[in-house]
Amino acid sequence: MARDYYEILGVSRDADKEELKRAYRRLARKYHPDVNKEVGAEEQFKEINRAYEVLSEPETRDRYDRFGEAGINGAGAGFGGMEDMGFADIFESFFSGFAGGAGQQTRRRNGPVRGDDLRLDLKLEFKEAVFGDEKEIRIPHLETCNVCSGMGAKPGTRPRACPTCSGTGQVRRATRTPFGSFTQVSSCPTCNGEGQVIEDKCEACGGAGRKQETKKLKITVPPGVDNGTRLRVSKEGDAGLRSGPPGDLYVYLFVEESSEFQRDGINILSEIKISYLQAILGCRLEVSTVDGPVELLIPPGTQPSTVLTLENHGVPRLGNPVSRGDHLITVLIDIPTRVTTEERELLEKLAKIKGDRTGKGGLEGFLGGLFRG
Repeated sequence: MARDYYEILGVSRDADKEELKRAYRRLARKYHPDVNKEVGAEEQFKEINRAYEVLSEPETRDRYDRFGEAGINGAGAGFGGMEDMGFADIFESFFSGFAGGAGQQTRRRNGPVRGDDLRLDLKLEFKEAVFGDEKEIRIPHLETCNVCSGMGAKPGTRPRACPTCSGTGQVRRATRTPFGSFTQVSSCPTCNGEGQVIEDKCEACGGAGRKQETKKLKITVPPGVDNGTRLRVSKEGDAGLRSGPPGDLYVYLFVEESSEFQRDGINILSEIKISYLQAILGCRLEVSTVDGPVELLIPPGTQPSTVLTLENHGVPRLGNPVSRGDHLITVLIDIPTRVTTEERELLEKLAKIKGDRTGKGGLEGFLGGLFRG
């Protein structure tokens, strides 16, 4: 069985891109075959690469979260075989200039930044999951401050370039060693890598450029969802920094159990109890379904645990609500432990007419033989 990719990287399932990248750097440095000569290190390194390839791409990560390994077979070639790259090559791609050339391609942090994704757990009643519904929710999230338009500066003022890093967001320190000169690049401690400082902060947002707000949303739940189904609501996550695009809202659905029905994929299961006379003679009964009361035919001679099918009364197929499963009804037969004198006399007469099929004789033998076919 394939190991969980989040477990391989040692991160939680809600880890963001930066957490994934940090975990990959640490593990790749530890297990790269150029560095680690232990038995199994190369296989471990390939597992780490595969996990990062899948989880670092939003589309493949989404499919993996929903369907596991089966959803991403053939995916994850975005790094073009990183297991074949040299140790320095991999880290050069992350640190933008390994061993002396650092910083030339490093992106400044004072540009737009995408907002964080948010998660909401939503409970549904059984029939809401079957037929879908429109739910109104309230979600707290960060919105762009409308006073400073996300700049963080007091209206009428603007942020200025950081004097420490001259607006680059980075500071460099050159170090000479016997092996050559190396340049170490780190975030500017004055502006925290932003490249700019705000002297007069916006009073409405405290200079953050965003404010916490609670927003009402209507969520359309499609027919056929089940426990663990995840809905993506585009651009309803946290607002981005410096006019960056907002993140997305992910709604995880949890379906309450029903006292009448059970669900098996797109089929619905239930039970019905009938009398022994109804089982012998057959009848028509009204049964409950998710569509309401429906008439069910009980054929004569129905045996205990017989499963009767009501076609197209199950769950709509997710993504194709025209196609529905079935409602499967298990028949339970209520054989009385006591009968009246009159009922016994009638049953004894019937037993004599039918003959003792079981060899036991009497009412018990007659009923037992009847329900064993």
